[in-house]
Amino acid sequence: MAKLLLNLRHVPDDEADEVRALLDAARIGYYETRPGPLGISAGGIWIRDDDEFPAAKQRMARYQAERAQRARAERAQALRDGTAETFLGIARAQPLRVALVLLAIALLLGLMALPAFLIWR
Repeated sequence: MAKLLLNLRHVPDDEADEVRALLDAARIGYYETRPGPLGISAGGIWIRDDDEFPAAKQRMARYQAERAQRARAERAQALRDGTAETFLGIARAQPLRVALVLLAIALLLGLMALPAFLIWR
């Protein structure tokens, strides 16, 4: 029976491509399911053979550790260069969006506090 190796929800295309290449290089049989039309299921990469699943998980764990290390290094370099995305940078580039998000947060906090306010009143 097939086992899910990678859920494709919020997975960038380059990462999915690298995982496919990793599985192809190791000659591990897999297939891919596509996202559902309503966005309920995100699709995934499945290992066909149960016997190959432990090897695929091991390779996947190594790949994810390497990718995380690479992402941390890229983030650190961007911080050193001053090109990293920050809250102030986003606020300067998209002030209306930031204002609307902050307003929405304030409204949600107010709605959450309303029952407590009504009880204590």
